[in-house]
Amino acid sequence: MSWIDWCIVAIPMILLIGVSIYSRKYARGVVDFLAAGRIAGRYVLSVGDMTAGLSVITLVAGCEQNYQTGFAVGFWSAITAPVGVFMALTGYCMYRWRQTQCLSMGQFLEMRYGSKFFRIFCAGLRTIAEMVTNAIGPAIATNFFIYYLGLPHKVMICGINLPCYGIIVFLCLCLAMIFIWPGGRISLLITDCVQGLLSYPIFVVIVGYIILHFSWTEDIAPVMWNRVPGQSFMNPYDISQLRDFNIFALIVTLLGSVLNRAAWIGNDTSGAGKTPHEQKMAGVLGAWRNGFAWMMILLLAIVVIVFMTSPKFATEHHKFAVSSSEVRQELSAKVLEEAVPDVAVRTKIIDALEKIPATQKVEDYKKPLSQQDNMDTPYFNTVREVLGDSPEGRHQFQKYRSLYHQMMMPAVVSKIFPVGMLGLFCLLMVMLLISTDDSRIFNASSTLMQDMLLPLFKGRLDPKKHLLYLRLMTVGVAIFFLIVSLFFTQLDYINMFTTIMCALWCGGAGPIMVCGLYSRFGNLTGAWCAIIFGSGTSLLGLILQRHWALTVYPFLEQMGWVEGINTFLVTVSSPFNPWISWSMDPVKFPINSFEIYFISMVLSVGGYIVGSYLTYKPYDLDKLLHRGVYAVEPEPPKEKWTLRNLFGRLIGITPEYTLGDKVIAYSVFFYSVVYSVGIIFVAIVIWNLISPWPKEWWTIKFYITTLLVPGIVGVISTVWFLIGGIHDARQLFIDLEKRVEDPDDNGQIFNTPDSNTK
Repeated sequence: MSWIDWCIVAIPMILLIGVSIYSRKYARGVVDFLAAGRIAGRYVLSVGDMTAGLSVITLVAGCEQNYQTGFAVGFWSAITAPVGVFMALTGYCMYRWRQTQCLSMGQFLEMRYGSKFFRIFCAGLRTIAEMVTNAIGPAIATNFFIYYLGLPHKVMICGINLPCYGIIVFLCLCLAMIFIWPGGRISLLITDCVQGLLSYPIFVVIVGYIILHFSWTEDIAPVMWNRVPGQSFMNPYDISQLRDFNIFALIVTLLGSVLNRAAWIGNDTSGAGKTPHEQKMAGVLGAWRNGFAWMMILLLAIVVIVFMTSPKFATEHHKFAVSSSEVRQELSAKVLEEAVPDVAVRTKIIDALEKIPATQKVEDYKKPLSQQDNMDTPYFNTVREVLGDSPEGRHQFQKYRSLYHQMMMPAVVSKIFPVGMLGLFCLLMVMLLISTDDSRIFNASSTLMQDMLLPLFKGRLDPKKHLLYLRLMTVGVAIFFLIVSLFFTQLDYINMFTTIMCALWCGGAGPIMVCGLYSRFGNLTGAWCAIIFGSGTSLLGLILQRHWALTVYPFLEQMGWVEGINTFLVTVSSPFNPWISWSMDPVKFPINSFEIYFISMVLSVGGYIVGSYLTYKPYDLDKLLHRGVYAVEPEPPKEKWTLRNLFGRLIGITPEYTLGDKVIAYSVFFYSVVYSVGIIFVAIVIWNLISPWPKEWWTIKFYITTLLVPGIVGVISTVWFLIGGIHDARQLFIDLEKRVEDPDDNGQIFNTPDSNTK
């Protein structure tokens, strides 16, 4: 990057650090540090959550997944849209969680299920899953910057050859600590909001650049249609042969989003809203807040697909002055430095790879491509052949293939973005890195402190000591992130890895949290059954995935069991072909992460129901939710169901809604349900049942729904949330100045009654 690019990165970062340090004066107590005083407005919550939700790993994983599926599978994701919209509009889980006034998930579990040990155990399980999952964030981000900036894997400092990877991970985590230490949730919420406000115009610039330099009809559409039957990137009725990211994965994602809506709740912004209604409205605004963000992620993936597979970019005779073959060669050489430690073997592989461009002609780019046979296949086959079929060779090949897919996006965009754009994109990545890492470090440290250490204190903990322990815990979690990032190897697609790691907690947590908020039926026995059966299944699947190529498969091969197990797997999965297809593979565990996650959720729900039924005692939900005789504030008026208000009640509109709130709610419903589902999904599905569309119609459809309409919505929402975010950020500081701290409100519970009796 040039000095102009570095200035674009440095100046906003100095501003953000200043804002973080300034916020320290407002963190006077535990509630301020953990939940921003519970007085945040909807826009500061929504914009902050946008940047905390997006991350470098989100962009890398999104490009990695879309590189395998294109547009087609995404068409069917519309089936998940109504569910997400109704959950947001009705405040599903979020509203009731805010009613509990809990400062952490563990506090809720102890109040609901009456067991301090269960609180500590679940907090430990959730935090382990959360920390290991999130700890690869700095690792992926560090690799991104190494490949994007063209940094060496090792750098000489004072005569010592140090790994550049470790240095950058350390610096990233130190930067995250600068944003956490001063004000906790206050500094995170404000800086995330500021980063979101800075990100909106960057999204616009990147999207605009891509649209101007890649023609939809001449560049994008021809490449997206160049696929073998069954693996189309454009026709959603021709995707039966896609593996890993398919319709079944969408169904599992849908079920998981409903069942685990409350699984990660607590120790985040879910308790920071002024009121339960304000918290709910922040979620409703989530349908609009992303602006160009997801459009940018999809377009980045499309750019990678087009550049790497179009014959137009197979040679240097085009506007970017670099060929896709050169990018592959450079990317492979850099990945092999990480994946293959033996210099002699690595040199042999690189020599073999250098012969590939001579055998690949422009005509080769025009043949229909597939997941099994594409322009990357010769590279994979060459590496696999040189490494051999030993367990170590399989392991190194798996690492090479994973890193190759993950780092393709930074390798491409670093070659095609001009001066200025390189700096803007780097700034965006740095901001997304910070907003994600600091939030995840803070969430994990808060869980450890509030749910594992705080219950062990016999008396009321002094607020100053409490704040000190919270800050020190963030340092401990940051060190854990550093260790995991340095030594943990991620061998699967990023979304697959995060799915199976999160399933350690989400595999069993769903019924515990949802039924705990909504049901008098569930109890401690059922909760333990859900954890044992659900999370236990996920743990077994994770162990098999991690040790498959090096240990498990060689052992099965040695025992002569491979053929028998393969017959069993094929027989069991055959009724669900082609969406579920199990067969033995020496490199990869045959059951993917989405399938393991689904099995875990089914077992956890069954365990919760059976366990609670066998030991049933009714629970007093009014006390947990501060309703009725337990109300501490005036309750919102209740409204009867009538024909006049039926529609409004169905989409979550209550007497608390102002006219502006209703406009927002109705706009979300009509855009996300009527337009996104009714018009561009259901109507198209019915039309294709009667008369299948030709290619040209699908091309026009995706142009309208991927570029045109999201672009218009993005322009409107960018201006809207810039104004709302600035207003609410300013108001947050004003309200924090006036807030009166309650030293007893710190998450501790004393003299807990039997929670399973009314």
